[in-house]
Amino acid sequence: MVEDGKREVVVVTGASAGLGRAIVRAFARQGARLGLLSRSRERLEQARAEVESLGGEALVLPTDVSDAERVEAAAAAVEEHFGPLNVWVNNAMVSVFSPVKKMLPEEYRRVTEVTYLGTVYGTLAALKRMLPRDQGAIVQVGSALAYRAIPLQSAYCGAKHAIQGFTESLRSELYHDGSKVRVSMVQMPALNTPQFDWVKNRLPHRAKPVGRIYQPEVGAEAVVYAAHHDRPEIYVGYPSVEAIVANRVAPRLLDHYLGRTGFASQQSDEPEDPSRPDNLWDTVPGDQAAHGRFDRWSHDRSLQLRASEHRGAAMLAGVAAAGLAWGVGRWMRE
Repeated sequence: MVEDGKREVVVVTGASAGLGRAIVRAFARQGARLGLLSRSRERLEQARAEVESLGGEALVLPTDVSDAERVEAAAAAVEEHFGPLNVWVNNAMVSVFSPVKKMLPEEYRRVTEVTYLGTVYGTLAALKRMLPRDQGAIVQVGSALAYRAIPLQSAYCGAKHAIQGFTESLRSELYHDGSKVRVSMVQMPALNTPQFDWVKNRLPHRAKPVGRIYQPEVGAEAVVYAAHHDRPEIYVGYPSVEAIVANRVAPRLLDHYLGRTGFASQQSDEPEDPSRPDNLWDTVPGDQAAHGRFDRWSHDRSLQLRASEHRGAAMLAGVAAAGLAWGVGRWMRE
């Protein structure tokens, strides 16, 4: 937290659209000074206009987070413009919907460089500034898929698993050093973002989220909460709790269950256009903002998240236990 009267300085990667755009708006409503990182200058300028309309300030920094030098330069520019950094949010990601047998080596490399190494580079840039001051918060945007992988998203699941391992290692080192710098990982459920319209997709039908879908503002609320509270990890949405806890008990059962259901459940009835642009290597033009095409089916609140925020680990453990009993029972019946 910053001193009274001072405005928080926050960096958000992947800030121009989807969950990142929602996170930017949430911090802007608190009057934050924001460093906005993504590849698209066009959407970053649109995000900056939103920030200013909501009472914050923003610095536009077109950055591909797979380039460590550019990430470091962006961090330096934020501090030169706004002053000492308080919060860094690692949110940037790319993905590919494809069976493993059809994936290309360069696609795995690209997803890993952006989603995993981009998080590492952002964390290093933040630590370089936060550790000498012995304060600050780093928030890693994770996923239930960091614990329970699903078919057709092997590159993304692998990257999120890697972020989880990296963050646990870093957290242990911070505890060892007695550092007051905090690192938190927020495990997201399915969110209604534009990623399903611009992700590289080899499937015959358009990609869609799996299970209960939440609006990106729900995820943004959790990120802001994590930035301001000493919570090493936050699960967002009951489906995240269900997937993570059930996988600890019955992972092989889930392998078979997802083998039966995981292909169809990630595809809509609409055929995919194989010629449409995707954002794996380049940005997709236009202002996609925060929401995707699933508003009709998306929930704008999570009772599980509110319980976690207000009652802490004890409530979360109770929810997890109930989820385990219900979820495993359901899978066994199917």
